[in-house]
Amino acid sequence: MIEPHAPAKPGSPPHRSARGGPTGPVPLPVRPGTGRFLVLAGVFVCAACGLVYELELVALAAYLMGDSVTQASVVLSVMVFAMGLGSLAAKRLRPRAAAGFGAVEATLALVGGCSAMALYAVFAWTGDWGGVWADGPRCVLVAFSLATGLLIGAEVPLLMELIQRVRRQDAGGAVADLFAADYVGALVGGLAFPFLLLPFFGQLTGVLLTGAVNAVVGGALVLGLFRRDLSRRARWLLLLGNVCVLAILASAAVLVDDFERAARHAVYGGDVRVALQSDVQEVVLKGGTRGRPLDVFLDGRLRVSGRDERRYHEALVHPAMAGPHARVLILGGGDGLAAREVLRHPGVDRVDVVELDAEVVRLARTDPGLSALNRHAFGDPRVHVMIGDAFGWLRGAPPAAYDVVVSDLPDPGITASTKLYSQEFYGLARRVLAPGGRVVVHAGPVESSPRVYWTVESTLRAAGLGTAPYRAGGRHAGFAVGPDRTPAERSRAPRDWGFVLAAADKRPRPRLDADGPRPLVLTDASLAAGERAARATRIPGLPASTLVHPRY
Repeated sequence: MIEPHAPAKPGSPPHRSARGGPTGPVPLPVRPGTGRFLVLAGVFVCAACGLVYELELVALAAYLMGDSVTQASVVLSVMVFAMGLGSLAAKRLRPRAAAGFGAVEATLALVGGCSAMALYAVFAWTGDWGGVWADGPRCVLVAFSLATGLLIGAEVPLLMELIQRVRRQDAGGAVADLFAADYVGALVGGLAFPFLLLPFFGQLTGVLLTGAVNAVVGGALVLGLFRRDLSRRARWLLLLGNVCVLAILASAAVLVDDFERAARHAVYGGDVRVALQSDVQEVVLKGGTRGRPLDVFLDGRLRVSGRDERRYHEALVHPAMAGPHARVLILGGGDGLAAREVLRHPGVDRVDVVELDAEVVRLARTDPGLSALNRHAFGDPRVHVMIGDAFGWLRGAPPAAYDVVVSDLPDPGITASTKLYSQEFYGLARRVLAPGGRVVVHAGPVESSPRVYWTVESTLRAAGLGTAPYRAGGRHAGFAVGPDRTPAERSRAPRDWGFVLAAADKRPRPRLDADGPRPLVLTDASLAAGERAARATRIPGLPASTLVHPRY
């Protein structure tokens, strides 16, 4: 148990250790009870800011690199490890806890506040985020995670020293008070990030604002409450440092719009017409006017390329329409392009489209480039659009309601899409199929990701569906890669799209409807060749992917 020090007489200097740091209560400008409350309030705010920095790094890494599980694991594990190192390193600063805490908070505000802009700048101006761990952008992500974790870890020992200097208490009680304020602050920061900062300020401005709050609170706590614990030179240095940090953060906030435009130009080129942040994702439309092909990017990934989207959508839709097709369900497809191909077939009575992002549907209806490309499919009275999650919507759909189900969803390798490629999801799709109905699934590139592709096929079979795999070639299938930026990056992009046609009663055969419209690109010969090419890559014995054990 820590022995309490005798109370300091008014006006007397604090007790000093052999190393020159105060070890007992310091004269405060407020009563000890008020001082203790202010320290705990500072702990609360600093903890909230620290968690915002962590969540921002996770969110930005997932947005730029995909695979949110991997990015969250990397960022959080590095940060927790660094927090331990920071706590150890802070032991050397305990004799000068006030000055050390002030310096740590100013540095943390600068590093955490500028992290999002720095990471996005590296992504925009250096390009590819894939590949080995030694690539530059990923190293920058790890470096920011490490630096932020070191600084957050250094806070706790210093705050423990400061709260003990305000009023001595037993170590257990001090730890309980400190961690209670820390955890409650983390709760507030964790809730503020998705519900306040992101929707109202965006990723870049939100974290800059957090850094400013961090600098103000940290500096005010030390300079206001513990100023007598600092030399005159230390006070001026800390004040000047915080002013510089705030000036940098304020300047970045003023220039953030220009920075975003410049970064977007570096990523997408100069022909961006629409760039918006929906409740679900960032949506960017490039081209689509004056004869230029339209490209649609969602969260930085090319989803639709006007140069070869017809190859993809014809291969996705037409083989599934060879048979009864009066009632069609499209899962995804908010761009209206799959619906365009469905509506070309005579005998279609109803098309239901389930899309997660209402903004994509709005652009498909109103944007001149995208609505012209989909031939105003959403203006057809037979088309009905439902906004919602495909998995949840299927759970409430009536059984045997559709002749055709078209799964026009993002690549299965993207973590957010994993549940939409699970055995449970395909079981729900099988339930809504009418007798003789078919389901077709976009399963990612065959050539570059055969294991993922054949895992999708194995999962469909595990759901009780007979399957027929096939593929279609394109100049660059951008559904699983980042923006199409340079010839070198295009050479690494997948060169094909993989599909699986499935039915509940028997194994279907990919073919074109003899009585249907003739596709502009797809032919019976190319479809048969695509079936043979896909089967040649088969990987037997792959287990099915489920909700509790995803395999992608």
